[in-house]
Amino acid sequence: MQSQKGDDMELRSYFFTGFPGFICNQLIREVWNTNPAEKIIVLVVPSMLEKAEKEKEKILQEFQLSSERFQIIQGDITDPTLFNLTDQEREQLNKEITHVFHLAAIYDLAVPKDIAYRVNVNGTHNINEWVKQLPHIERYTYFSTAYVAGLREGILYENELIKPERYKNYYEETKYEAELLVEELKKEKPVTIIRPGIVKGHTQTGETIKFDGPYFILHFFNRLRFLPFIPYLGSSNTVINLVPIDYILKATTYLSFHPNGEGKTYHLTDPNPYSVTNIYEFLMKELLQKTPKGTLPLGLAKFFLQFKLIQRLLKVEREALDYFEWHGRFDCTNAQNDLKGSGIYCPDFKEGLKAMVSFYEKNKNKQEYQIKI
Repeated sequence: MQSQKGDDMELRSYFFTGFPGFICNQLIREVWNTNPAEKIIVLVVPSMLEKAEKEKEKILQEFQLSSERFQIIQGDITDPTLFNLTDQEREQLNKEITHVFHLAAIYDLAVPKDIAYRVNVNGTHNINEWVKQLPHIERYTYFSTAYVAGLREGILYENELIKPERYKNYYEETKYEAELLVEELKKEKPVTIIRPGIVKGHTQTGETIKFDGPYFILHFFNRLRFLPFIPYLGSSNTVINLVPIDYILKATTYLSFHPNGEGKTYHLTDPNPYSVTNIYEFLMKELLQKTPKGTLPLGLAKFFLQFKLIQRLLKVEREALDYFEWHGRFDCTNAQNDLKGSGIYCPDFKEGLKAMVSFYEKNKNKQEYQIKI
């Protein structure tokens, strides 16, 4: 997709939070590939500065850019002032920005409530207040999650933002509260809200940032591969919505620059998801060349996983099992309709299965991919 402004694209500057995180640095690449601009500006917490500088250099080399076209600003979304800038520098920054991509958040099912609220809710509030001041903003893209639905079940629609009676964890709760704030901003600014499903590795390469979500199942199999057989975890027709990172990146970029995306919320989810049982079987077959035998009741599995020692031994968070028995389905009609003609679609889970498991096997013992339990 080409830049919507054609000859004026050089006047654009794009601002990202969440750098140098994997999804953010990959999104920057996708955005620059399809909609090049004058400058990329990223907000980085001081503790991540060294890693951010290294990732910046990689991007500059890949796209053969001069260093002044990629600016790192130190700051923190949880600080209402956001940036360590002078008033003059802040004024200049505000004049430059045309697109904001807010990805910074705590993505952890076991995150404590206070940390989740400080980063996910207060941080988003601070970014929103700053976006209101931008005179040339063309689009503000906010990364939410399809799981703002909490424990609501049945068919869940993109135009709904209904407070559930309960949530499975504080991650879901705070992303719901944050999305409420961004939804309100639609009245003042051109906003696009992206709600991904559970993000997994790249369809072709299998590359991912960390082994959570479906990778907990692979950890479980890997730790128990010495057993003569491995049972199912419960028996359910629950579907689990897994989407590869390449689909998220392409769809987000397209919808963030297309006029149709303004004022909309999109489920970037698999329109034809598999059941938990299917995913469990696919992964076991690919990793171990085995099929499950017998059934371990889910309640019993949750009982054992309440002990941190067992969680660490298996490298599985107990909270992940809540998704094995939740009966919600995401309608993604708006996303599918607005992506028509773009050539962008959500690949079938099986298309990326071999690459996913291969990447896991190569990196399963590397600490950088592990969730701290």
